Amino acid sequence: MSENEKYKLVINDHHEFELTAEDLSATDLLAVGPNQYHIIKDQVSYNLNIKSFDLERKYIVINVDGKDFHVDIKDKYDQLINKLGLSAVTSQVEKDVKAPMPGLVLEVKVKVGDEVEEGDGLLILEAMKMENVIKSSGKATIRSIHIDKGNTVDKGQLLIEME
Repeated sequence: MSENEKYKLVINDHHEFELTAEDLSATDLLAVGPNQYHIIKDQVSYNLNIKSFDLERKYIVINVDGKDFHVDIKDKYDQLINKLGLSAVTSQVEKDVKAPMPGLVLEVKVKVGDEVEEGDGLLILEAMKMENVIKSSGKATIRSIHIDKGNTVDKGQLLIEME
């Protein structure tokens, strides 16, 4: 965290606070166990337990003195996207799933007619000796599958069509 960078914290979907490096340095924080901390802020003592943390979504669930708080952390980029009104734009599900790189299809996890949700694994592609799970970008139905287990694919090749 840079000295003057501001993070916006949204607590339980409706309370907003800003947090800076200066705010953190004014807080006495002591680790007392795995995911457990003792905090003294403005001469008030708190016991904090981190219940879960999703780094990708910048989302944390903490328990402070027996009460759960759900915290969304917004960095300067998230705040800029929101300021520009881009967060209100609904995402489109990519209908064609194409190979992001050349590789070998190790497994096809879906079949025609399956309904998938965002993040569901569609297939496993081996590339450069690493297994990559290709996931759905949103809710959709599998319309057609253009590959089988054991096929080699080129970058950009159509693998699955969804609707």
